[in-house]
Amino acid sequence: MAEPQTRRAPTQKRSRERVDAILANATDMIAQAGSDALRMSELAQRTGISIGSLYQYFPDKSAVVHALAERCNAESRACIAEGLAAVGSMEALADAFGSLIDTYYALFLAEPVIRDIWSAVQADGALRAMEAEESRRNGALLAARLRMLRPKADAARIEATALLVMHLGEATMRLAVSVDRAEGDRLVEAYKRMAIRELTAL
Repeated sequence: MAEPQTRRAPTQKRSRERVDAILANATDMIAQAGSDALRMSELAQRTGISIGSLYQYFPDKSAVVHALAERCNAESRACIAEGLAAVGSMEALADAFGSLIDTYYALFLAEPVIRDIWSAVQADGALRAMEAEESRRNGALLAARLRMLRPKADAARIEATALLVMHLGEATMRLAVSVDRAEGDRLVEAYKRMAIRELTAL
């Protein structure tokens, strides 16, 4: 299933500013009432543009959610790449991975709108495919660092473990923010222990 895309890619400064305004208003609307309440007509009105102008950039609500999710994903990838960049040992990898998970969890606790965007992604088949691809990208970042640290280890096993660790991390966050805080904290700590144990056993 193809991913939803913007109808017109913003290349000029004015167009980029308009897209930024659309996404900022969409974020505010989702924060206030959840992704289910996002309506294209209201989004156009809040942004101060016609519905036709909105459709030039985003043909439907899925495209808006896709753009918001991709922005979150891009920030996460940058954070992961930065967190792993200086890792030179398995002990350092364990520390860096634990810190990344703590940062990610804190972000989801602090920004409820991210949870709403995530819920919208789960409800749409094309957006779920995007999430799986994002796990692959993040898994590839982790696998690259593992191959450097464990050059004699089986590359296929490294890639499979890294992908699974990253994908299960997303699922853990989704579960952790849906229960009370104390239980969520325990779930995240349990995930970190399991993930680090698997990674350092490679």
